[in-house]
Amino acid sequence: MSVTAASGFSANGVACGIKPGGALDLAVVSAATTVPAAGVFTTSTTAAPPVLVSRQNLASGSAKVVVINSGCANAGTGRRGYEAATKTVEAAAEAYGCAASEVLVCSTGTIGPQLPVGRLIEGLPTELGVDSEAGGAAAIAIMTTDSVRKEAVVKSGGYTIGGMAKGAGMIRPDMATMLAVITTDAIVPADRLHRSLQSAVNESFNSLNIDGCQSTNDSVVILASGASGIEPDPGRFGASLRELCRDLAHQIAADAEGATRVVAVRVTGAAHDAEARAIGKHVADSDLVRSSFYGGDPNWGRIFGALGVGPGRVDPEAISVSYEGVTVAQRGSGVTFDEQALVSTLMHGDFVVEVTVGAGSGRATVLTTDLTPEYVRFNGERS
Repeated sequence: MSVTAASGFSANGVACGIKPGGALDLAVVSAATTVPAAGVFTTSTTAAPPVLVSRQNLASGSAKVVVINSGCANAGTGRRGYEAATKTVEAAAEAYGCAASEVLVCSTGTIGPQLPVGRLIEGLPTELGVDSEAGGAAAIAIMTTDSVRKEAVVKSGGYTIGGMAKGAGMIRPDMATMLAVITTDAIVPADRLHRSLQSAVNESFNSLNIDGCQSTNDSVVILASGASGIEPDPGRFGASLRELCRDLAHQIAADAEGATRVVAVRVTGAAHDAEARAIGKHVADSDLVRSSFYGGDPNWGRIFGALGVGPGRVDPEAISVSYEGVTVAQRGSGVTFDEQALVSTLMHGDFVVEVTVGAGSGRATVLTTDLTPEYVRFNGERS
């Protein structure tokens, strides 16, 4: 189970006619009552109307219902798009017995087309379930180019955290992820919930770079029912939430459009963690670097070149690079290694690249993937 694993939540996923062929395209997650809630959203200046509406509604620090549609991003839709998001909120409030300000909305799909809001409202499910089947249907309904649903559960200290996410392309978050909904039955006030979520996001979704393209719709929200009766230690809860978010982020990377492997770029020696994360994401922005990952080529020169034009003050003589624990460059120069053996290791499956950029305490791990011909073919087609 995912979003229904925590007590006090129900969900469902249905087909409302946004996608063709009767595919599931509308998910609802609801708490039994209004509960503490928090969210982190895209920093894009072209953020979609549902992001604007959800940001506004979360100002109170509480929510009851999350409505997510796939098949249409409702982005680049102007005033009509904002009105559609507002109508969705109002209809869901009436359907699930809460105030409009207690409804959050998310959309995912193609940018530009207007949301068929009439179909969405008519399709709002009248029955929500608490079992794994209901949670799974919701996770399927939010998928777009995903090939598999993405769910995770962490149990700790008598409480549960569950989550679902979607994402396979247009992924370089500077906030959260493409879309994610997280629920917990722990007792956590809204301000602490937001701090814990932001920290977890930074170490998971904000450390994910698949294709260098930030979305207009990126949103992650968390609701805390308190139904377990457990008020956890903040540090322990934060660690559990980070574990769940890292799990979902890895699932997104593993399902990336056209990808054949997940590569973890571990950056150390930066001035601080945020700088290390920025450096790692910059390295993963390089088409040359990611193409070398596809070939299983330990071409550290691609990484060296990217570091020279990236964020932070990187001393070239401080740069060291290793692939799967094999050092290929040290203090800015190449070193002798068994190239044939390393290439054989890298030819198949996921691997880790470690990059040292200085003597600072900053460190971060950024997840990315290889750049494949299939990715180009997939995104060269009209969507």
